Amino acid sequence: MITKRQKEIIIGTILGDGYLQKTGKKNARLKLEHSEKQRDYIFWKYQELRNLMQDKPKKIIRYNPKWKKEYIYYRCQTHSMPFLGKLKKYFYDDNGKKVIPTNIKNLLKSELSLAVWYMDDGYYYKRDQVIYIYLPKYKEEELERLKLVLKDNFDIEIKVIYKKGYPCIYLNKEETKKFFNRVEKYIVECMRYKTPLDPVTTGGERPKDST
Repeated sequence: MITKRQKEIIIGTILGDGYLQKTGKKNARLKLEHSEKQRDYIFWKYQELRNLMQDKPKKIIRYNPKWKKEYIYYRCQTHSMPFLGKLKKYFYDDNGKKVIPTNIKNLLKSELSLAVWYMDDGYYYKRDQVIYIYLPKYKEEELERLKLVLKDNFDIEIKVIYKKGYPCIYLNKEETKKFFNRVEKYIVECMRYKTPLDPVTTGGERPKDST
């Protein structure tokens, strides 16, 4: 059985770093992968979705010959199920490209979903006290859907800017405050470095590609 909370976490994850893999005509599984820096975060997701998961996150080591460096990731996946198959039809086109579905207003309604999406793909730029959320190459009409759903469901106004050819959600200082007022209670402790609540890190650098 999938709980309401689990569904909300899954929606946020699909908008973020999660990948849905088709497994038959009606089913799909959700694949999760995070860097070693976010090890505690993927284990939080695993615990939240434990009854849906195949196994605990496994450590993956990849070697990049260009940079002559090892990169460590953690990966896990859910069981295959019809609920995820339905979401696969919503969030992916026929070519397997991730999209923003036309019914996003009915799917992205929870502040928990918003928080998970942000923890996956968001960046808090401390110097200017603003938020960036990095996106795939969505079409203009899909970006408009995101603008509308964030305004209608959460009363948050965004701008879409482009970084290295990719769209990026930008929230100014005022909207950033509103955003954190909504999601603060859902931010996992290990991900507080992405918020103004983190007492350890200090800002000053421009956001990088890695989130």
